[in-house]
Amino acid sequence: MTDNHDVLVRVLRVFTDEAGREGNALGVIDGALVAGDDRQRVAHVLGFSETIFIDGYETGELRIFTPGVEIPLAGHPLVGAAWLLLREPGAPTMLGLRPPGGLVHAWANADERVWIEAPLGTLPDWTLVQLDSPAEVEDLTGPVRADHDLVAYWAWIETGVMRARCFAPRFEIAEDEATGSAALWLTALVEMPTEIRQGRGSLLFARPVDAERAEVGGLVVEDEPLHVEARSPG
Repeated sequence: MTDNHDVLVRVLRVFTDEAGREGNALGVIDGALVAGDDRQRVAHVLGFSETIFIDGYETGELRIFTPGVEIPLAGHPLVGAAWLLLREPGAPTMLGLRPPGGLVHAWANADERVWIEAPLGTLPDWTLVQLDSPAEVEDLTGPVRADHDLVAYWAWIETGVMRARCFAPRFEIAEDEATGSAALWLTALVEMPTEIRQGRGSLLFARPVDAERAEVGGLVVEDEPLHVEARSPG
């Protein structure tokens, strides 16, 4: 006898363009419905670059999984979770999200972009590689070196606007469509507010805060939900 059951997965696209196109798909699941030691399997089955499990709708506690590993902090899952939580009845205008990687502040602007401010020290350790032109970024077919297993390639389009692509075989992600954690590192690197055009057409905005924190934001849309079989807690 199995205690598996059908679980609803809300599907968001985070960091879309202004018309709601592209963006990075994200699975969002109520953590109360899935056993802790079954979450990695569920994330692998879903196959999104990340799946987030919300364990505390009021406290902001949550956990983030790629298809291959759990990670303490990531950008697009936290922006997506904030987008949902800010729509909860009675939600405050400023949220405190609590992934394992530390406190993350989240809010929405009047233009509907959702922002997070996150600590840099617990983000994935992206290798940041500047190329000479956006065309070089476009021409990439994957990491250019075997040891680049978590790498963001980027080039300036103009001052404050960059083209980027991110590859993450370490996390079992061939190419990430829109990567908030890499955007946080990139804006900290160049020390200026930055518009990042990533993947097939995703759009991210990032700003440095200080030596330890940065902000990233963008638009979010919701697609049709999915269902997945998962094991119940307890």
